Amino acid sequence: MTPIRIGTRGSPLALWQARHVADLLRSVDPHFVVELVEIETVGDQVRDVPLVQLGGEGAFTKAIQQALLDRRVDVAVHSLKDLPTFAVDGLTLAAVPKRGPTGDAFVSKKHRGFAALPAGAIVATSSLRRKAQVLHRRPDLKLVDIRGNVDTRLRKLIEQDLDATILAQAGLVRLGLADQITEVLDPVWMFPAVGQGALGLECRSEDTGTLAIVGRLNDAWARWSVLAERAMLRGLGGGCHVPIGARTRIASGVLTLMGVVLPPNGAQRIEADVAGPMQEAEMLGKRLADELLRRGAAALLSEPEA
Repeated sequence: MTPIRIGTRGSPLALWQARHVADLLRSVDPHFVVELVEIETVGDQVRDVPLVQLGGEGAFTKAIQQALLDRRVDVAVHSLKDLPTFAVDGLTLAAVPKRGPTGDAFVSKKHRGFAALPAGAIVATSSLRRKAQVLHRRPDLKLVDIRGNVDTRLRKLIEQDLDATILAQAGLVRLGLADQITEVLDPVWMFPAVGQGALGLECRSEDTGTLAIVGRLNDAWARWSVLAERAMLRGLGGGCHVPIGARTRIASGVLTLMGVVLPPNGAQRIEADVAGPMQEAEMLGKRLADELLRRGAAALLSEPEA
C-alpha cells in the first residue's frame, strides 16, 4: 500500500499532533502505512522576534502547504489557530478531528491564580489576543514577549524569574504537562483564539483518494464550530495574530458564536454573539463579524501594538 505522507513541523507538540492523526488513520484501517515528514517553517527558523514581525500570517503553515502543492506530502497537519483564513488554490481543508480543550492556561510557580498576581507582576505571552484581554482586566500588569516551544516557555518561566506565563491548555494536556497548569482562565473574560484546540487536516483538492480517507476523521461539531469562528475572523479582516477571540457552543443543532475584539492595549472591549442552525456556521460567522464592525471593531483593530 502506498504510504500516506503527513507533513508536520518538528516541534514536540507538532509531532504529537501528527502522530495522533497517524493513529486516527490507523484506527480507520490498520493496513494504512503512514509516514511523518518534518518540515521547518519560518516560525521555527526565527525564534527571537515576535511573530507579528515575521509577517505573522502563515509563519507556521506556508512551508507545509508548499510541500503539499509540491507533492512531497499528502496531508498537512496544522494547529488550526495558526492556519490563515484565506484559501490556497489547490488545497482543501479535508477534516477537523474532534477538538481538544480550548482554554488558556495560567502557569505560575509563585502565585495560586491570576487574581493573586500583585500589581506590576510580569506575565509572559507572545499572543496579542492574550495580552489585550489581560490588560483589559488588569492594566497594572507588565506583559513581556516569550517565544519557543512549550518546554522552552516553561523553562524561561523559571530562568527569567517571571511571575506567570499563559499557554494553550490543549498543548499542555497533549504533551502530558497538565500538572503544570495553575488555573484555566475563565473564558468569560479570556476568549480563546479562533480554532484553538482544533487540528486542521489539509490535502490537495485533486487528491480524491486521500480526501476520502482523511475525511473519515472529521468531527462534524468541531468543523461547524471552527468554520463559524474562521468566517468571523475573515469577515473582520483579521489574522491569527490580532486581538480577536471567539467562543462557540453547539446544543440541539443550534450553534452559538460569541466574539470579542480589543485594541492591543486592552483599553476597550467589544463583544457580540449570534445563534442559528449549525449548518449555517459560515453565515453566522459573517453575521457576527458585521455586528462587531457595526459596534466599532474596525477602529480597535487598526490601533498599533502598544
